[in-house]
Amino acid sequence: MKTRALVLGLVALATMAQTAPPPAPPPAPPQVLFGPLFEAVQAAKVFPDSKTFADATPREAPEAILAAWRAEQPQGADALRAFVDKHFVVPAEPGAKPSLRAHIAALWPQLTRPAFTPPPGSSALAMPRPYVVPGGRFREIYYWDSYFTMLGLKADGQDQLIAGMLDDFDSLVSRYGFVPNGTRTYYLGRSQPPFLALLADLDPRQDAATAARHLAALRAEHAFWMKGAPAARKSGAAARVVRMPDGSLLNRYWDDAPGPRDESWREDVATARASGRPVADVYTDLRAGAESGWDYSSRWLADPARLKTIRTTQIVPVDLNSLLWAQETAIARRCAQAGDKACATDFAAQAAARGRAIQRWLWVQREGRFADWDRESARPTPRVSAATLYPLFVGLARPDQAQAVARLVRAQLLAPGGLRTTPLRTGQQWDDPNGWAPLQWIAHEGLARYGETDLAATIARSWLATVQAAYDDTGKMLEKYDVETHAPGGGGEYPLQDGFGWTNGVTRAFLERYGG
Repeated sequence: MKTRALVLGLVALATMAQTAPPPAPPPAPPQVLFGPLFEAVQAAKVFPDSKTFADATPREAPEAILAAWRAEQPQGADALRAFVDKHFVVPAEPGAKPSLRAHIAALWPQLTRPAFTPPPGSSALAMPRPYVVPGGRFREIYYWDSYFTMLGLKADGQDQLIAGMLDDFDSLVSRYGFVPNGTRTYYLGRSQPPFLALLADLDPRQDAATAARHLAALRAEHAFWMKGAPAARKSGAAARVVRMPDGSLLNRYWDDAPGPRDESWREDVATARASGRPVADVYTDLRAGAESGWDYSSRWLADPARLKTIRTTQIVPVDLNSLLWAQETAIARRCAQAGDKACATDFAAQAAARGRAIQRWLWVQREGRFADWDRESARPTPRVSAATLYPLFVGLARPDQAQAVARLVRAQLLAPGGLRTTPLRTGQQWDDPNGWAPLQWIAHEGLARYGETDLAATIARSWLATVQAAYDDTGKMLEKYDVETHAPGGGGEYPLQDGFGWTNGVTRAFLERYGG
């Protein structure tokens, strides 16, 4: 019986072999799939270990990658490495750090927080959708940070996360009437630079309901920034609104809450006591400086070397008013798209009036720069800063003004490692030698918009070199950098933070444009 069973089994196997389809050809190895590209990478010694590229995972079909290689024709190890990083996921080499691109991709999950409802007594605000935090001591979402963070999320295809964060912002506006500085109860007296119109433009969704929700949020936020207008027309300044010498209205930074900041209570009490001024005034100026995002900078100080001379509420800032012009322009456009002609006409007129006021009061022809305005001296402040690039960023500047600002950037703000925040070295973190990711992006986009592409590229590539050098040294993405020495930054009220949301976003967006 055993012999008969064995014979029948062998017959069955032979029959299956005759009727089964021929086996599929084995997959081709990398040197066959990628042919001349594979040989070029290995011959140039792009990776110390030949196995590294052989183990890389293509991001696209091999045919598409080869077509891109033939079109771009990268030459040399550096150019080839940039091409490989763009089109392949490269495994980490033993003892080596991942590439910047891979490191940033790995950081997004670490910085993402789920939707949550805070327990009673917590300072946190409820968030209906997942969101990304900057990192370090910044455990909550921040307003203007998020625009620059989302640039990197967009480059990495994180559309769902972007949509959720925009829903979070619309939710904050519906609950509080504005987007607070951050999602803590102690931030509900102030906002941050109003990027909501630019954030909404990053939304991957195009449906009418989402557009209507964004428009409602933008109009509510605009009302928040302008609610002091009736009183300012009479008194000269109220809340965030300032009457200029010709009667036109512009805006300043402010904070509606009194006293020292919860998150910097000891520091604010010490600054106010040392000032010799009414402490309530100092607290308001410190809080307004925090709303600016530039906390702190010589822009806001009577004496650049002494924080106790802070006078933020006396300054009409060019960056804030440029962003509000962009917001009014965006509301007019969105109202027109929604068929609301009255709204479109109203906000187009408001944008035009603000644009005229910026040109009249914040442009310094003899110095070729946009400047902040000092209410006390009734003249532009002498502080040169990267804020001069905001009118270029939003498209408000004339071509001749853009050319003049580009000359000023080359002469005073361009550093070996990127864009200086100001030319003054004061010990404040928003002054030299520090450079910040958002200002690199604003400069790059503003200059490129007006045809200054070489200068824009120089800033981007210098910034990438600084971030890469610090990453090679520390293994971290940092909040700010010393753009004079390609090193980690310093100064300010707290230790240097790593994480870091907006650095990740801007660096990732620059990598998309300029490679490795």
